[in-house]
Amino acid sequence: MRRAVDELSTGSDSDYSNSWISWFLSSKGNEYFCEVEEDYILDRFNLTGLNTEVQNYTQALDLITDNLDDEIQDNEFRGSLDVQARLLYGLIHARWIITSRGLAKMLEKYKKADFGRCPRVLCQSQPLLPVGLSDIPYEKSVKLYCGRCEDIYSPKSSRHGSIDGAYFGTSFPHMLFLVYPAMIPPKSGPPDLTLSLSGSVRGDGGDGARRRRAREDPESVAEGVGDSVSTVSAALKAERYRPKIFGFQVHEIAKLQRWQEAVRDRQIGRLEELEERGVI
Repeated sequence: MRRAVDELSTGSDSDYSNSWISWFLSSKGNEYFCEVEEDYILDRFNLTGLNTEVQNYTQALDLITDNLDDEIQDNEFRGSLDVQARLLYGLIHARWIITSRGLAKMLEKYKKADFGRCPRVLCQSQPLLPVGLSDIPYEKSVKLYCGRCEDIYSPKSSRHGSIDGAYFGTSFPHMLFLVYPAMIPPKSGPPDLTLSLSGSVRGDGGDGARRRRAREDPESVAEGVGDSVSTVSAALKAERYRPKIFGFQVHEIAKLQRWQEAVRDRQIGRLEELEERGVI
């Protein structure tokens, strides 16, 4: 991830004749970003803690706000500073897009499907939203979240695929749907929520707890591969994306996921019965 960021072009000297932010937003591969308003950047309260995340923080901030001394002659330092400025702008961007003004700007891009459309056929070209799998830079690249199937996808473009997911954060798409509930895409049909309240399916005894542990720690289930892995073990190892805001699962989505997992547990219970009978 760090190498992908470092390899991005730093642009020519003429590119700096306009504002750094406008140059950055117009660069190829940065179409997912929106413009962070200058008054937000200049309010140091909004940048609390970022000085520990970014090297040469003061100079990087001066570069973003077009206050950097133009007499810097060290090209190597200037190139390194530009990488740090990208990192700083990305981390500021992640904070900006969950404010009311930032959400409004990203909503306009979402309406125009600037982030692409869901490749799943039954989602009927539902527009996507960028999301990070980690709020820590250089850990995970950005993914695209579909509000209809509630799954995530990798960007088609390699340029977009190299963007750090921390520049959008783990909360953004779910915060947008929370603030603009009318934008939540419809599902194919209402779920039967009566299955989500029991906490277990078909009197599974200890099996329900085992399945919950398997969902939370898929590595603990069926370490083998190939023919030795049963259908049930493979099903238990399947991962799914869990929407969260500031680390907490979104209430309505969490309720739906409890129903989905209850149905999944019932299906796994049937598979277990079939395996015991030797049918599969």
